Amino acid sequence: MLLTLEGLDGSGKTTAWEALRHARPDATFTHEPTDTWYGEAVRRSLGDDDADPLADLFLFTADHADHLSRVVRPALADGEVVISDRYTDSRYAYQAASLADTEIRRPLEYVRGIHGAFTREPDATIYLDVDPETAAARAGATDKFERAAFLAEVQSNYERLIDAEPERFVRVDAGRSPEAVIDAVEDVADRLIDAFHGDGDVADVDADSDAARDD
Repeated sequence: MLLTLEGLDGSGKTTAWEALRHARPDATFTHEPTDTWYGEAVRRSLGDDDADPLADLFLFTADHADHLSRVVRPALADGEVVISDRYTDSRYAYQAASLADTEIRRPLEYVRGIHGAFTREPDATIYLDVDPETAAARAGATDKFERAAFLAEVQSNYERLIDAEPERFVRVDAGRSPEAVIDAVEDVADRLIDAFHGDGDVADVDADSDAARDD
């Protein structure tokens, strides 16, 4: 099973992913950008406000292609659960937003089309939902992808992706305390993995458990 965590910068996604690593030591944990030289090239571009957005897209895409061949596909072939902090939906949401003012028409569809020929789509995705202003304040706006106006465009793209595949996404309210968000993510992840392996239907899993509710 391929389970991904998605959300705006500052949503608490990586903190929840780290908590899952302790809760499920038997799973394969990975992330994008990766720690390879491809991922390093991506991180260099993130710090460059003048980087061409189309060039950015292909740096991210190269990193994803390597990630698939080196980590994701081999682990899935071995029957492992793979849990990734960011994956294709981040590319669709973020890079489509960065391409919005370029000559690319329908940037979200363009980015998805590039990936469609080779990627492996997630089986389920936990989306940590937080408003762009809160996300930007938490993230510190340290790079071009962490500013509130840009994150509002990214959030809009995420909502389009969720509308297109509602059965794949489980939305978790990330506006709460880190402890509440971690509890919710751990609970949802447990139920998604159990459902995928025969104890239910992934599409029926939602964030309405006790752990996912506000206190």
